[in-house]
Amino acid sequence: MPQITVEHSAELSGAFDRRAFALALHQALSPLVSSEVAAFKTRFRQIEECVIGDGSPAAMIHVRIGLLSGRPTELKQEVGRVGIELAREHLKPVEGLPTQLTLEVYDMDREQYQKLVV
Repeated sequence: MPQITVEHSAELSGAFDRRAFALALHQALSPLVSSEVAAFKTRFRQIEECVIGDGSPAAMIHVRIGLLSGRPTELKQEVGRVGIELAREHLKPVEGLPTQLTLEVYDMDREQYQKLVV
C-alpha cells in the first residue's frame, strides 16, 4: 500500500544506493504502518537539473511517502524520521556537492485508493 516516490539529482546517481535504500525502507516501515513488505512500491526519478538556493553547486533527494488516510500524526512523524535517516545512510557524500535531503509523508484518500494485482 505505501506509495513512495524518490526524486534525486543526477549528480547523485553513483552516490545514492537506491535499491538498497528502497529495500531497507520497506523492511523498516512495514511493522510501523502495519503493511506487508510485498505491498510497498518505490519508484525513483532522476532530476536532470535543479537549482537550489543561490544556484551554487548542490544536489537534492526528496522522498514522498503516501499512506492511506487515517494514520495518527505521531506515526507519520516516525515514518518521516525513519525514512530520512535511511536516505542519509544510503548516500555517500560527494565532495564539493552539499546535498539536501527532504521527506514528506502524505495521506492518500482511503475511500478513493484502488489496487488490482493481475
